[in-house]
Amino acid sequence: MVIKVGLYDVDSKIPNLALMRLSTFHRSKGDEVELYSSIMHRTYDKIYASTIFQFSDKSYLRDNMIVGGTGWDLKTKLPSEIEKLPPDYSLYKYPHNIGFTARGCRLKCKFCVVPQKEGTPFATNTIPQLWTQRDSNFLVLLDNDFFGNPEWRDRVGEMNDLNLRVNFSQGLNIRNLKEEQALALASVKFRNLQNKASQVYFAWDDPRHEKLIHRGIARCVEAGIKPWKMAFYVLIGFHSTPEEDLHRVETLRGYGCDPYVMAFNKSDPYQNRFARWVNRKAIFNSIPWNEYRSGVKK
Repeated sequence: MVIKVGLYDVDSKIPNLALMRLSTFHRSKGDEVELYSSIMHRTYDKIYASTIFQFSDKSYLRDNMIVGGTGWDLKTKLPSEIEKLPPDYSLYKYPHNIGFTARGCRLKCKFCVVPQKEGTPFATNTIPQLWTQRDSNFLVLLDNDFFGNPEWRDRVGEMNDLNLRVNFSQGLNIRNLKEEQALALASVKFRNLQNKASQVYFAWDDPRHEKLIHRGIARCVEAGIKPWKMAFYVLIGFHSTPEEDLHRVETLRGYGCDPYVMAFNKSDPYQNRFARWVNRKAIFNSIPWNEYRSGVKK
């Protein structure tokens, strides 16, 4: 029996991998599949919804939806036979490639659910297995701890052999970056998420890790990675004070790196204001924080 399936992407910033695999599964059965539209709700025989972030608006979720994702719970998973399927990129009309070479993470950051959900790092896919849209040479990796993958050397070799451009979308752990890994990273054609610039993502979430951040940046520079090619996710509102937040972004600015602030509490006016100041580069590069903060208050 052919059914009509709606796939509801609640909050993904990039095409949702789970929904694309569900699309592959249902289309292989001959079902009609499309991205969910609320005005078409009554026309669907089955609706799947995926939410990534806990803070996302879930007011449009309904009782007759099959809901999963980290923003919903840590237990709901795709059946193994669906998890193994290739993604249906036509669902989003996405021309590039997305996937994991490994799941899990070595770290146990209190603000992150990955270790609880996935455990320690383990390899899942090779680069050739992820590179299914061969017309594109761009791959977005979703690994939370790329260099924690025991097979990372093989994956770097495959990237270079295939001459692919790669985005490490979740950021790399610069605190534990070894010299060998910095050299391997320098050999890769890393790109930003839009595939418009040569940029690699790291993170500086805790101000107490400053010495490790300095060491990691130095290792990258020694390996041949220019500071202006390094972007840093900077978490605020969890471990840090406003003074420490400003110190971190100004330290990164001093290197020539590109800070990107992530607010832990999006309902906090200060965190939203500070993130807006840093992340809007025209403002960040022209107005000091004290002037911007006082101007907003007025």
